[in-house]
Amino acid sequence: MRLSSRLPRGFEPNALTAGLGRLRSEGRGILDLTGSNPTRCGFAYPEAAILAALAQPAVLSYDPDPLGSRSARVAIAAHHGHGLRAEDLLLTASTSEGYGLLFKLLGDPGDEVLVPSPSYPLFDWLARLEGLRARTVPSYFHERWHLDLGAMEAAVSPRTRAVVVVNPNNPTGHFLSQTEWAGLTALCARHGLALLVDEVFADYALEPPADRLGTALIDPDPPCPVFLLSGLSKVAALPQLKLGWIALHGPGAAEYRSALAFLADQYLSVSAPVQAAAPTLLALAPGIRDQVLGRLRTNLATLDAELAAQPHLSRPPVEGGWSMMLRRPAVDTDEACALRLLESASTLVHPGSFFDLPGDGHLVLSLLTPDALFREGLGRIFPLI
Repeated sequence: MRLSSRLPRGFEPNALTAGLGRLRSEGRGILDLTGSNPTRCGFAYPEAAILAALAQPAVLSYDPDPLGSRSARVAIAAHHGHGLRAEDLLLTASTSEGYGLLFKLLGDPGDEVLVPSPSYPLFDWLARLEGLRARTVPSYFHERWHLDLGAMEAAVSPRTRAVVVVNPNNPTGHFLSQTEWAGLTALCARHGLALLVDEVFADYALEPPADRLGTALIDPDPPCPVFLLSGLSKVAALPQLKLGWIALHGPGAAEYRSALAFLADQYLSVSAPVQAAAPTLLALAPGIRDQVLGRLRTNLATLDAELAAQPHLSRPPVEGGWSMMLRRPAVDTDEACALRLLESASTLVHPGSFFDLPGDGHLVLSLLTPDALFREGLGRIFPLI
């Protein structure tokens, strides 16, 4: 039997994953500076309130709605504000599923979506699994990261159907600027493209510039169709409670909503318990986010204190999100450096090449790491970089 050509040709782990597995099988304790699962990072969740929300009688009832339950959509609209209505929303089991629905909606096999890089590597596979191609368009760094709108314009082809941006970006932390937003929406309108805006990290601003775009929803009348994605995984640091959403904005929203409802009706994947619990979970989210923000800021301050004694190392601004990039002398490839730190310091970091960072000379660390472990990890790796 032949597998689909949309799948990878093999499923062998990369060198870093293979090395990690080998060391763990040998009983080596590994300090992980890449963790992005908040449920394993020592935060105090309001357990009783969360469990009570999931134990409501409504969780025993099945009343499917392709758009998702109205009570959950009302709560999500209130969370976002900026005039968003329940009618503008469609619920999904995750933002990844949201991308899958949108790629089905917007493209035919062989069509393309443009994705600024550096970026999270998931987009390539989400597009490929829907028969589309994700074409990367390099951003550039000058004091901070910037979209290269000229390069994006040049990358548009007859097969281009959409642009995907993450605000703020993972791992660069780059918030779109107001100027970039205006240029991006004008570009999409000019070429008849949709704009997909992933705002899962929008609540986690750390060093935001004055001209940042806090959310795409502040634009009341964008000239192109805008699909905003988010979900409980980051908004409430609850990745185990699978609930994402798509907010529709701009021209053609009503028609797109009907088509998305048709697509979602083929799956009906969002569970009744998480929809029933959504209003409570969103009410609890600010308290959980405060803990996460406190951790991010503490670790960033720890990093800066340690960098003061390491003149060969530096970091770019961390405008938002859960990750940061460490600049280092490019004496070897990023992957070779990460492998060396894993073997010699029993510490896991991500090479910048995983995120399509240009050249060598970047490591990516998670600021979500428990602060004592983060400090210990820096102490292990800095002498070896």
